Amino acid sequence: MMNRREFVGTTAGVASALLLRAQEASPWGEPVIDIHHHTRRAPESDMEHLNGVGIPRANLLTGARAVDRAKVLMEQHPHRFIHFVSADIAQPEGLELLSKLVKDGARGMGEIKLHLPLDGPEMRRLYAVAAELNVPVLIHFQEVEHFPGEGNFAWNFPKLGGILKEFSKTTFIGHADNFWANISADVPGDASYPQGPVKRGGFTDRWLAEYPNLYGDVAAGSGNNSLNRDIEFAAGFVERHQDKLMFGSDCPCADGHGKGQNQKFYPVRLHGECLARNTLTTLKKIASSDVFRKITWQNAARVLKFNS
Repeated sequence: MMNRREFVGTTAGVASALLLRAQEASPWGEPVIDIHHHTRRAPESDMEHLNGVGIPRANLLTGARAVDRAKVLMEQHPHRFIHFVSADIAQPEGLELLSKLVKDGARGMGEIKLHLPLDGPEMRRLYAVAAELNVPVLIHFQEVEHFPGEGNFAWNFPKLGGILKEFSKTTFIGHADNFWANISADVPGDASYPQGPVKRGGFTDRWLAEYPNLYGDVAAGSGNNSLNRDIEFAAGFVERHQDKLMFGSDCPCADGHGKGQNQKFYPVRLHGECLARNTLTTLKKIASSDVFRKITWQNAARVLKFNS
């Protein structure tokens, strides 16, 4: 039988080997885990994007109906993928379905993007179940419509601090417009991606420091914008929260080089750009190699248990 010292040594060796392989496969000089990759219609499309950017590991975000699609990718590429699941918890069977899928192997719940207040009874039940199952929950916070009739998602953002305190055993991963606009204390009510200098004292900046159960997913145009609107602030922000931030792409481009990326509501500088590539490039500019490694690999490996 293997004793404890031998087991720890073997486990460390496996983790080191995984890190080395990922490092060798990454053109970014450090390994990269994308915690926010939505599964596409065909597995080859997922691979084209990830390989195009140079991302060796990814967390697949799948709706309940797309779980089989994620499993195909995970079976074809062992050790490269894990997955989260989402379902409509406003429906009677939604939360039960989510729980079942987590017990069947999903590593977390998300992306939870629903037309519900973040402090409503449905979301509170979700937070409690996530704590019971010991998995993270990744939430889309948005209170400005990108197009008429879109509606809002997980609104009442100023109340999130109270929720983080109440559900202290739940691991929250914040994402999207309101989460990232609130790095600033000055948030316009009519802009998805505010531009210009950040005013210190924003909710997100404060809560990442105050609550150990809150993490940030720097995915999509919103995460990218938070890093690029005020580079000087962003450099200090990633330094302060280096243990709480995780790289995600949420990128709609086809090939990892910007093909087909034409989201009209993104800042103009991102039109035709690969969000994953653009965000990684910004992080390389503003973060030290140690901080970059935490944001692109180590934090996700720890929080999402990527190596287990």
